[in-house]
Amino acid sequence: MLEALGLSATDESVYLTMIAQPTLDVAGLADHLHIDQSQVHRALDTLAGLALIRLDGPGGTARAVRPKTGLAALLTRVEADIAVRQRQIEAARTAIADLATTHEQQEVAIRLEGIETVRERLDELARTATVECLSFTPGVAQPTDTLQSEAPLNAAALERTVRIRNVYQDSFRNDPATLAHARRMAALGSESRTVPTLPMRMVIVDRSIALTPIDPQQPRLGALELRSPGLVAALLALFEQVWEQGIPFGDSPGKPSTALGPQEKALLRLYAAGHTDESAARQLGVSARSVQRLMNSLTDRLQASSRFQAGVEAARRGWI
Repeated sequence: MLEALGLSATDESVYLTMIAQPTLDVAGLADHLHIDQSQVHRALDTLAGLALIRLDGPGGTARAVRPKTGLAALLTRVEADIAVRQRQIEAARTAIADLATTHEQQEVAIRLEGIETVRERLDELARTATVECLSFTPGVAQPTDTLQSEAPLNAAALERTVRIRNVYQDSFRNDPATLAHARRMAALGSESRTVPTLPMRMVIVDRSIALTPIDPQQPRLGALELRSPGLVAALLALFEQVWEQGIPFGDSPGKPSTALGPQEKALLRLYAAGHTDESAARQLGVSARSVQRLMNSLTDRLQASSRFQAGVEAARRGWI
């Protein structure tokens, strides 16, 4: 009945049972519904993420929010999300129409097959850039040979007063080679920031040419070189939005004792969206073991006994 609001059959059963029998704890809910306690915990995590349950005070028991309040608010959020999605679809429709029209007039997308072809094209663009070079670099640290090959090209571009801005993932701060490269480039005038997650690998040159992967999951297959003004403008807007959220490389991404760091906030949001340890690790560019350690640290800091309780407690404190 409530699948359209993001609830599974188990989530719905747990929620309705908590309304009907508010005194049941996790074990009681599991017995009543004839399911494992682990299933109850997962359902509670989902319900907490949807603001359908809350804790009665620090360390208190979870209680269901009344349907008239909780479900009505959730329905409003879902309707708003649908409206946003519809606007995005319309924007995509416009972009597709723009691409189709432009393609009839000129070649707007050049397929660059293979990683070596992409590197050669990036070398050409770095040598001819006159205004600005922007990039997203997600995933694991770049190979040393890639950093070494980029360094002289970037240095030459900076000497020509070309502005260079790079966005990496926070996990790159743990890689000595990447840090050393960023510091060398910073000394020459390049700017670098980090964020917990990035949508894809991307390079934009002189606000007129963009390179994006043919397949974001397999970047070594090659890239698409895009020249459509509409598409490049959309990618520029995406870059600027992420750039504003980034932390400069010279600053620490650490957190004050009374708040969560960007990576911790991103992890909680990924869990709330249904990601597993493995998929959250891929999004953050770290190992699954690192994600588990980070979550264990979070539950310890929040004095929580489960991920669900950690999320509720973080929300209660206004940390997320």
